[in-house]
Amino acid sequence: MKLKLGVVSLVLFVLSVLFLILMTLFESTLTGFSLTGERILSLFLLVVPAVIGVVCGLLSIARKESKTWIGILGILLNGLFALFHLFVLSFAG
Repeated sequence: MKLKLGVVSLVLFVLSVLFLILMTLFESTLTGFSLTGERILSLFLLVVPAVIGVVCGLLSIARKESKTWIGILGILLNGLFALFHLFVLSFAG
């Protein structure tokens, strides 16, 4: 069974949220990292999957898959998540 790109987009959003929860729970173990290391880790775990989710949502709409609302929802959720965390990372430190 092949997953549709809209569903992949939503799965990447859930993965980003899961990484956020795990990073929050294990924040005390990140105290040894430098500020730059924490920013890079946050960028790769929070922003990159969300950006890939936006791309998958756009491809889902471009391919005219059934249930286009899933692709639109993936674009909105991933886009807002990525923009918020880019904003936070730009002021962090």
